[in-house]
Amino acid sequence: MMSIKENNIKQIELVCVDDLVAKDHLVRKIQKAIDFSFIYDIVRKYYSQNEGRPSIDPVILFKIIFIKYIFGIKSIRQTIKEIENNIAYRWFLGLSLNDKVPHFTLVNTNYYRRFKNTDVFETIFKHILDIAIEKRFINMKEVYIDSTHVKANANKKKFVKQELKKEKKICEDELFEAINEDRKKHNKKPLKKKENEKYVLKKISKVDPESGFFVKGEKEKCFAYSAHTAVDNKGFVIDVKVTPGNIHDSQGFHLLYDRIMEQHSENINSFVMDVAYKTAVISKKILDDTKLPILPYKRPMTKKGFFKKYEYQYDAEDDLYICPNNKKLKYSTTSREGYKNYKSNPKDCVNCPFLHKCTKSNNHQKVVSRHIWAESLEYAEELRSTQYHKIVYRKRKETVERVFGEGKENNSLRYTRYKGKKKNQDYLTLLFACMNMKKIALWSDKNEKRAKNRLG
Repeated sequence: MMSIKENNIKQIELVCVDDLVAKDHLVRKIQKAIDFSFIYDIVRKYYSQNEGRPSIDPVILFKIIFIKYIFGIKSIRQTIKEIENNIAYRWFLGLSLNDKVPHFTLVNTNYYRRFKNTDVFETIFKHILDIAIEKRFINMKEVYIDSTHVKANANKKKFVKQELKKEKKICEDELFEAINEDRKKHNKKPLKKKENEKYVLKKISKVDPESGFFVKGEKEKCFAYSAHTAVDNKGFVIDVKVTPGNIHDSQGFHLLYDRIMEQHSENINSFVMDVAYKTAVISKKILDDTKLPILPYKRPMTKKGFFKKYEYQYDAEDDLYICPNNKKLKYSTTSREGYKNYKSNPKDCVNCPFLHKCTKSNNHQKVVSRHIWAESLEYAEELRSTQYHKIVYRKRKETVERVFGEGKENNSLRYTRYKGKKKNQDYLTLLFACMNMKKIALWSDKNEKRAKNRLG
C-alpha cells in the first residue's frame, strides 16, 4: 500500500542544535581535538582596547575561514550561504538556528584589513603544528620537499614584456669564493666580480604582476605561484614558502630549507626530494649540515650515440679524467659558473677509434666539465644503492605528493583567488594549517576509539 507523508515543515518543535549534528561529523572531531581559544591571544593586539562598537568574534571569523578551506568551498560569499543552511557549520561556530550569520563583506573586511601584513596566519599554522607535535603525530626524521604550482588569478593573455634585473642566486657569493680558491690551487688568476648587471626578458602580468609565467612540459602555460612545501614522514605539512611560478624548484628550496633548519634541525635526519633538486649546491648545503640528501636517478643529458659522462672516470688523486680509450683529460680552467673543465690532447683524439662517440668538435678535443662541489652530488648518488634510500624515497608518493593531490581535489589548491605574493603566502599557510587540523582531528578520534576498545 502506498503511503503519503504529511508535510510538517512548518510545525513548531523544541530542538537543540547539538542534537541535530551527527555524532561522527568532522566538525565535532575538530572541535574536540583543538581548543580555538588560542586565537584570542594571537589577535588581541590588533583590536582597539577602547570601548566602541563590538566586532565579530575573532574565533568565529577564523572558523568561517577554516570551514571554507577544510570543505573546499570556493569563496567567502558561498561559505556564508553554506553556513546559513548547514546546521553542522552553525554548531561549529556556536550559533543557534536563529542567530544571524555575519555578512560576507564583514568577514572580508575584518580578515583582509585587520590582519594585512601581519604574522597572524603563520602563528596559527605554527600553533596547529605544535598540537600535532604534542600529540606525537609528527615524525621529522625524513622531510619531503617538493613544489606545486597554483594558478594565479590573472588572465594569461594580459601581459607586457619587460627587461628585469636578473636576481642574484642563493649561495652565489660562497660559490664565487670557492671558484677563486680552486683557481688559486691551479695557479690561475682569480676572477673579478662582474659589475654589469644582467637583465632578462620576462612576461609580467597586468592583473597580478607578482605572479610568474609558469612553463613546464605539457602542463598549461599560465601565470602562477609555486608553493614550495615541506612534509614530514606522516603527511603533516611542516612549512610552505610561496614564490612566483617562474622560479625554479632548486631556487625555492633554499628559502624553505633555511626556515626548516632554523626551527627543526635537531629532529631531521634526511631531506627527500625529486630530480629538480639534484644539484651540487643543494647536496653540499645539506651535507654541510650533517643531513642526508635523498635524491633520485637522473638520466644523462648526453646525445644519443655518444659516451655518457660516467664513462669518463675521474682520478681524484691526479685531478684528471680518463676517457674510454684510456687517454687523459687534464685540467684546463675553472669557469665563472663553478665548473672545472678538463680537456683532451687533440693529438690523442684525431686517430681515436671512438672519436665519433666522443666529440664532434672541429679541433678533435673533448671537454668534460665537473662542478667544484661535485663530491657532494657523488655522495648523494652513492646513497641511492642503500636500502634506506630505496625505502625512504618510495614514500614520497605517500607524503608530499598525497598532500598536493588531496589539496587540489578537496581544498581548492589548484588555483588562487588572491593577488600578490603576501596574500597568497597567507592563503596557503592557512590552507595547509587546515589540512593539518583535519588530520589531527581524525587521528585523535581514531586513537580514542582504539583506547576504548582496549578497555572493553
